[in-house]
Amino acid sequence: MRRDVFQAIADPKRRAIIALIAVQAMTPNAIAENFNTSRQSISKHLKILSECDLVKQEQQGREIHYSLKIEKLKEVDAWIEQYRQIWESRFDQLDNVLSNLKKDKK
Repeated sequence: MRRDVFQAIADPKRRAIIALIAVQAMTPNAIAENFNTSRQSISKHLKILSECDLVKQEQQGREIHYSLKIEKLKEVDAWIEQYRQIWESRFDQLDNVLSNLKKDKK
């Protein structure tokens, strides 16, 4: 089953994993040490992140290190950007209203 990046970031634990591996590649055990959960639970989250193409795996000896494929998050940024522009426009309109109100009081 192919998942999309929005399914990956929907879960707070996966967002926390993304934040961890954005800094440095980590093994599942190293990731699990940062959470009050089992290694198996972390593996399930890593599987979803892999299915969403947000992480890459690199074999180093007997260990697998996971790192973030940051370019995949551009899809999220592009989606959010449209709403950012709407909100910035609304804040600009609010600034104009407030400026006019201040002028009217003088």
